[in-house]
Amino acid sequence: MADFPIIPSKTGMIFFDTLNIYLHPDDPKEAAAANATGVVDRMQRLAEACRKAGIAIFFPAADHRLDHKDFTPQVVDQGYRGSPDGKPFLAGPPPVHGGTKGSEVIPEVGLQPTDYLVKKHRWSSFFQTHLELSLRTAGIDTIMLAGGAIEIGIASTAYAARDLDYNQIILSDVCTSGKPAVKELFMSQVFPIFARVMTVDEAIALIQA
Repeated sequence: MADFPIIPSKTGMIFFDTLNIYLHPDDPKEAAAANATGVVDRMQRLAEACRKAGIAIFFPAADHRLDHKDFTPQVVDQGYRGSPDGKPFLAGPPPVHGGTKGSEVIPEVGLQPTDYLVKKHRWSSFFQTHLELSLRTAGIDTIMLAGGAIEIGIASTAYAARDLDYNQIILSDVCTSGKPAVKELFMSQVFPIFARVMTVDEAIALIQA
C-alpha cells in the first residue's frame, strides 16, 4: 500500500470551472485547440474512476449576473487579455453568465444527482460558498483539484484549502492555463510546497489501489 493512499470516503474531487465556455468554446479555432490538448478526455476518465470508487465530486462554477451587478471592477496592469495601451485600467467583468449554456458543466464529466454544484461569484471556490460545509459534513479531509485557469481559480482555491487544513492533490495534466510558463512554475515550484502534484494516471492508480 502507498504511504499516503487515496481513501475514497475521505476524498473529494473538485472540478473547477469545467464549463462549456472554457472547454467547448463557440469559436471553432478555440474549440479545436481545447480539444487537441486531451484535457476533456482525461477529465472524463478521472470522473469515471472517482464515481466508481465512491469519491464525491464537486463542481465549483462561475455564476455571474447578466447585468454585472455582482462584479466590482479593479485597477489592474494586464487583466485577462493584457492592457489595451500598456497602462493600468479597470478590468472588465468575467465572461460567464449564469443560466446560459456556457455556464453549464461540460457533458463529458456530467452533473449527477449525487454531485455537488457550488455556484461561486469570486475566484476561490471557498469564498462565501457552501463548499467547506459540504466537505466537512461529508467527512472529507483531502481534495483533488482540476480545472482552470491555474493562476486564477486553481491557485486561489488551493491557497484557501491549504489555510483550511485540507490535504491536496493537484492534477497537473487536467489543470489548464493559457500561459505554459505559469503552469510550469506552479506545478514544479509552488504547489509542491503544500500539496502533492500528480497526473491523472497516477491518481487513478492510487484510487484503484
